[in-house]
Amino acid sequence: MISALTAISPIDGRYSDKTEPLREIYSEYGLIHNRVKIEILWLIALSKDKEIKEVPKFSAKLVAKLHNIYMNFNQNDAKSIKKIEKVTNHDVKAIEYWLKNSLKNEKEIIKVSEFIHFACTSEDINNLAYALMLKESLNKVLIPSIESVLKQFYMFSTKFSEISMLAKTHGQTASPTTMGKEFANFGYRLKRQIVQLKDQEILGKINGAVGNFNAHISAYPKKNWQKFSKEFITTIGLTYNPYTTQIEPHDYMAEIFQNISRVNNILIDFNRDIWTYISNGYFKQKTIKNEVGSSTMPHKVNPIDFENSEGNLGLSNTLLNHFAMKLPISRLQRDLTDSTVLRNIGLAFSYSLIAYKSCSKGLTKLELNKIIISQDLSQSWEVLAEPIQTVMRKNKIKNPYEKLKDLTRGNQNINKESLHSFIKLLKLPKKDEDYLLKLTPQNYIGLATLLAKKFK
Repeated sequence: MISALTAISPIDGRYSDKTEPLREIYSEYGLIHNRVKIEILWLIALSKDKEIKEVPKFSAKLVAKLHNIYMNFNQNDAKSIKKIEKVTNHDVKAIEYWLKNSLKNEKEIIKVSEFIHFACTSEDINNLAYALMLKESLNKVLIPSIESVLKQFYMFSTKFSEISMLAKTHGQTASPTTMGKEFANFGYRLKRQIVQLKDQEILGKINGAVGNFNAHISAYPKKNWQKFSKEFITTIGLTYNPYTTQIEPHDYMAEIFQNISRVNNILIDFNRDIWTYISNGYFKQKTIKNEVGSSTMPHKVNPIDFENSEGNLGLSNTLLNHFAMKLPISRLQRDLTDSTVLRNIGLAFSYSLIAYKSCSKGLTKLELNKIIISQDLSQSWEVLAEPIQTVMRKNKIKNPYEKLKDLTRGNQNINKESLHSFIKLLKLPKKDEDYLLKLTPQNYIGLATLLAKKFK
């Protein structure tokens, strides 16, 4: 008996509660469900067309019943289809046979039952089913989860907008920024990717065995099948692809997977930075009673949520990058290498979903340690070498960079007094001298506060 304890994949085991929203979409049941939906909608579309006289317009009662078949589709229905598949050894053909059998007592259907799956190749059904699955999972699960993290970035960018902190470039002391501005940086990157995801076209085709409407034309040579196909695909909420072989070439899928991979890279970068800030003491983590950080060191509160997020983002990207490279490639008019790959989309998305939720959870535990942040700034007066030499440049003092380099580089004794003594010897205009004398590591932050507050 498969359970959370016996499942091979942690997606259906340890993390099953986090991946639940994707299960109904990307499970075998979810794929079958969407295939059934496409078959029924195609049949209804044929019945509405006046040029296809062999299929009279269905009564409102029958149309309602047909819609109810996929709207009320359940696991028992899926099991019946799988039982047929054991005989046919063909998953899509099994759906056609199941539909014919399910509708065998409908008088309006009996005469036109051969129009179920009319002129379709399996890929006509499959590509549209996967397109609907992608659309649903993006709109209902992934994008909202990414937006949830983004909302937390918004909150922290405002909350910490005025919290000055020492920046690090190459891991070394650098010009100060604010913690809020750092959250805004990541938020802006994330926001761009969300916009692209929302604008992404999701393509579909229903044009026969090699994309030329060969079978369609043999039955109804005068019909504008391109128009009919486009209207059908548009009606189900997808974008029509007029040029395909047997398969829709999956370029749009590659675009989606690369887009999500970019989201994941941004969050990997973020997780690593937050992990480092926690390690440096800039953040503490809220403790939860009865939680254990180490089996031997009682004091520890580990940044496990950000570590979990980083690991799962890496797993997701490994799959997503393979999908993006593989799926647009198919030998001649088609090979079957895409089939098994497509069945793993839910796996890649599940790793991402786990990661988004872990990152979000970790963010709720953060507590800023202002004392440590302030101490670091107070011990880093050398960062003011930058504004001093810049003001010197403005006043045409020779070799300003070199003079500050000699004064500060590797000098552990730089402090307020030594810098002020240096400034007073420069004989700058009073306005410039006063400005430099008022500078501290805490207030030398440029527009960081403004930029953090402005980010929405």
